[in-house]
Amino acid sequence: MAGIYIHIPFCRKACHYCDFHFSTGLAAMEDMGSAICNELYQRRDFLAHTPISTIYFGGGTPSLLPNHILQQILETINKYFSFEKTVEISFEANPDDITKEALTQWMQAGINRLSIGIQSFQEADLAWMNRAHTAAQSFQCIERIKEVGFTNYSIDLIYGSPALTDKGWEENLDIVVQNNIKHLSAYALTVEPRTALARQIQQQKIADVDPDKQAKHFNMLSAWANHHNYTHYEISNLAIEGYRSNHNTNYWKGVPYLGIGPSAHSFNGNKRGWNISNNALYIQAQKINMVIYEEEVLTDTQRANEYIMTSLRTIEGLDLTHMQALLGETAVMRILLSAKKAIENGRLQRENNILVLTQAGKFLADGIASDLFL
Repeated sequence: MAGIYIHIPFCRKACHYCDFHFSTGLAAMEDMGSAICNELYQRRDFLAHTPISTIYFGGGTPSLLPNHILQQILETINKYFSFEKTVEISFEANPDDITKEALTQWMQAGINRLSIGIQSFQEADLAWMNRAHTAAQSFQCIERIKEVGFTNYSIDLIYGSPALTDKGWEENLDIVVQNNIKHLSAYALTVEPRTALARQIQQQKIADVDPDKQAKHFNMLSAWANHHNYTHYEISNLAIEGYRSNHNTNYWKGVPYLGIGPSAHSFNGNKRGWNISNNALYIQAQKINMVIYEEEVLTDTQRANEYIMTSLRTIEGLDLTHMQALLGETAVMRILLSAKKAIENGRLQRENNILVLTQAGKFLADGIASDLFL
């Protein structure tokens, strides 16, 4: 199996915390749609004709796409790729773009899973982030999704921002339960370089994030999940049984995927590549049937370190048997030696031949993983 990721590099406005590639100029939408379709054709052999099990429209803001461009992209994928019997087609959308007409069009086009960028139900928090929608629009879009008949949808929430109180975070989580939302992606606010948020903090115009507050919100999230029967199946993802994101799960399992669009990344098991992060150059290159991207052939050690990073984020954990098959027994012994301190301080535990993060270790997952790198 394999996946396809489509990057739609347009947004209505720039959120202060975001460092993804996008443009707020929407004039090139038609040309971008044609360029994306052309890249799909140019790179149709990248996955060696492995059947596609997931398609994911991310961004940016895919819900800004006119319906005829969305249909054009899906028709192109259908023309040049083969599929497994059940294909998960996910589509990111913002609350202010969600109308009954749009939802109906998405469903008719074949979209069967939505990922809604709500981020918070607190008005002050949304203003602090510079989000384009209001809390009222968030509630309204959830009702519309139910009315149209989507049953598989997720929302994004951000915790640990200076504007979000403990009570506000608790209220956000309560709203998830009250609305029977079966999948939640919850992210700690990260201050990325070259963002408006980073500049405002550097200029001391706003308060920096508080790691202790973020850790508290993460623990509140975990306790909430246990109480309401959500499986915390990955550090940032929680779901009722049967509603996990197949596309993201495949990322963490190392399943090959093709990334299409400016800044999109691809992985076929041995090579990783990334497209140019420039809309105008991307479109110009596609007009002459050229794909501008860089790539690297991964060594066994690089593949192993990526597996360490991704597997530790999941509840399945790091399989030492898999590591031994990849790099041999010596590599496993080195990992266990590096893991000793985390095991002793209760942040990592060994269950048979699996290393799994404890609750105390989950919020420190990236640091623990880097300590295990070969």
